[in-house]
Amino acid sequence: MSALSPDLLRKVDAYWRAANYLSVGQIYLYDNPLLKRPLALSDVKKMLLGHWGTTPGQNFIYAHLNRIINQYDLDMIYVSGPGHGGPAVVGNTYLEGSYSEIYPDISQDEAGLRKLFLQFSFPGGIPSHASPECPGSIHEGGELGYSLSHSFGAVFDNPDLIVACVVGDGEAETGPLATAWHSNKFLNPVSDGAVLPILHLNGYKISNPTILARIPHAELAQLLRGYGWYPLFVEGHEPAAMHEAMAAALDTAVEQIKQIQQEARCSGHTARPSWPMIVLSSPKGWTGPKIIDGLQIEGTFRSHQVPISISPSTPPEHLLQLEAWMKSYRPEELFDDRGRLFPELADLAPKGDRRMGANPHANGGVLLRELRMPDFREYATEVPAPGVQGIGDTHVLGRFLRDIIKLNDAQRNFRLFGPDETLSNGLEAVFDVTERQWNAVTLDNDESLAPTGRVLEMLSEHQCEGWLEGYLLTGRHGLFNCYEAFIHIVDSMFNQHAKWLKVSAQLPWRRKIASLNYLLASHVWRQDHNGFTHQDPGFIDHVVNKKAEIVRVYLPPDANCLLSVMDHCLRSRHYVNVVVAGKHPAPQWLTMHDAEEHCTAGIGIWRWASNDQNGAPDVVMTCCGDVPTLETLAAVSILRTHFPDLKIRVINVVDLMRLQPDTVHPHGLSDQDFDELFTKNKPVIFAFHAYPSLIHRLTYSRSNHRNIHVRGYQEEGTITTPFDMTVLNELDRFHLVISAIDRLPQTGDQGIYLKQQLREKLFEHKQYITRHGEDMPEIRNWKWPNIE
Repeated sequence: MSALSPDLLRKVDAYWRAANYLSVGQIYLYDNPLLKRPLALSDVKKMLLGHWGTTPGQNFIYAHLNRIINQYDLDMIYVSGPGHGGPAVVGNTYLEGSYSEIYPDISQDEAGLRKLFLQFSFPGGIPSHASPECPGSIHEGGELGYSLSHSFGAVFDNPDLIVACVVGDGEAETGPLATAWHSNKFLNPVSDGAVLPILHLNGYKISNPTILARIPHAELAQLLRGYGWYPLFVEGHEPAAMHEAMAAALDTAVEQIKQIQQEARCSGHTARPSWPMIVLSSPKGWTGPKIIDGLQIEGTFRSHQVPISISPSTPPEHLLQLEAWMKSYRPEELFDDRGRLFPELADLAPKGDRRMGANPHANGGVLLRELRMPDFREYATEVPAPGVQGIGDTHVLGRFLRDIIKLNDAQRNFRLFGPDETLSNGLEAVFDVTERQWNAVTLDNDESLAPTGRVLEMLSEHQCEGWLEGYLLTGRHGLFNCYEAFIHIVDSMFNQHAKWLKVSAQLPWRRKIASLNYLLASHVWRQDHNGFTHQDPGFIDHVVNKKAEIVRVYLPPDANCLLSVMDHCLRSRHYVNVVVAGKHPAPQWLTMHDAEEHCTAGIGIWRWASNDQNGAPDVVMTCCGDVPTLETLAAVSILRTHFPDLKIRVINVVDLMRLQPDTVHPHGLSDQDFDELFTKNKPVIFAFHAYPSLIHRLTYSRSNHRNIHVRGYQEEGTITTPFDMTVLNELDRFHLVISAIDRLPQTGDQGIYLKQQLREKLFEHKQYITRHGEDMPEIRNWKWPNIE
């Protein structure tokens, strides 16, 4: 029996034609939206931008998804992987009415159509992708590869949600997308929703064929089945037959999803299912111009962007061809004289929140609930005196995260993501209360694997990032823990999310979502055992390029500060928070009371380490990061021992953005406050976790910038000892003392002799580690002395 009655087939086809008409209008028209008069050159935009090739296929999919949402009462959102199909998602949300509800000036009439067309890819208008401005979108798709991982992130812990994810066949060639097919091994049909991938094979990218469209049918089917999917093929170009085939495929897919979920939820069927997916093979630029200037357009790469160029210098027949193309959709059968979609077609769209453009999951801030947070102070490390040895800062944090997971277990809105590094990064305590979610084969000697769990790990930073972004965008909370050096793998994904946050923050109807939180452990200074490839702190440099209202960077010096910072980050909204912390045993400096006060300020003088209380300092010793803090304090102890009359101020920076002026970043210090801390004319020896140039960049406009001398990572590294890593980069205590002496002429001959002594100590260090394979005892066992 046909899934579509003749009348319903006619209506669905008309709805598709209406979406195609709106899409062409968005790309081309400046005026005359209903073609009530012959098309003139003045009716066409002077700058034609947009992508037609993927659009008719996406319009086709959207029209059919509307039908199954109505038929099965589905809770469904739409993810446009080939995001250049912006005309499709904008046009369809306009047809269903959700667009005009958010933007009343884009009304459901001829005037609204004119504005809808004019704004697309036009100055002061909207982008050509499924951007934040578009209702129903959680995935812009300007950069390809992340649609499936975003979709899976959206359905984790959303058992009633289905994400229809359109995967472009060009996008399918990217590494992240190719890996994302494996996300089905992490989906729990009991507690999670479902992703329905629709692989759109239209055959071409910008100017090349796509791989998956040029391999044999059997090979493609084997590939997808090997990934664990059950592919349903819809292939052809004749609209009526394609409507029938698509309707049948979607009915089959939805019924299979429901059967899988029911068997898992009601019958306890635990075997990993083969989830359905659809492969839609249709011509690129379907229903568009067949031939232009003697060249085939439909079904070729030439339909990728703007199929017909129109300007005063192009052939006059191009304008006639555009008019004929638009009239081929028979707009008089779709819209009345006022420009309103005929009611029998408008009734095809779902109603209320069932419309994909109005689904609250696509505006996650609407659904966001506060995390239940334990009091971070209860996890404090006791610090009876500065310098007491700790167990490793992230190990302390792990207990805090464990209890966050426990407290939020019932509402299932917090997850920890990582590329197989949660244990390695010192967060083992979380496995006291949860497992790693895993739905592939489990062996007897596996540990912490279960069909459901709050930890998601896959050795793909792209998937972890994409899952977390999808989770956040649909109204939940999370944390991504990763080795510092390898977070660079998601540089570009971070870019895209930061841009999304920046734009969506300017849209009143987009509710704020939970912040994207990174915990970067196993950092550059303690990757001595893995070597040069694992030593790179440059993600911070990358992050601070983004808008000040979006990015935050924290480098807590000890466990109590880490607890305070992470509590703040997990409570925050609409930021990207980067937290860098160590996992190895390290000195602890501040009591919890002092840590909370220090982190709230973001920067401050450590009075207990300073001796300039009764006068101006001779030198300001500044540190940012746990290892730089240790080396700075060791350097201060040397200076104060040898030069007891030297006035030294010790400053620690937790919130990196405090260094910028308050006119640049909302966390920045005023010039007056900065000068009070760093003085206007005294030398500042700044030990920094990452590349030194970043500090100069953040402080270049400060009055004392010329006296700020930064030591940090200089791209020197290998497999060596922890202290030798600092020596190789001249961040160690001895180089810091030498740097200070060089800028303190009052140290005189005593300073000259001390510098010679420290150079000899550096030589001794090198000989010792070469012979013994570990740092000298005086380094390993150093403690902050009671100098007073």
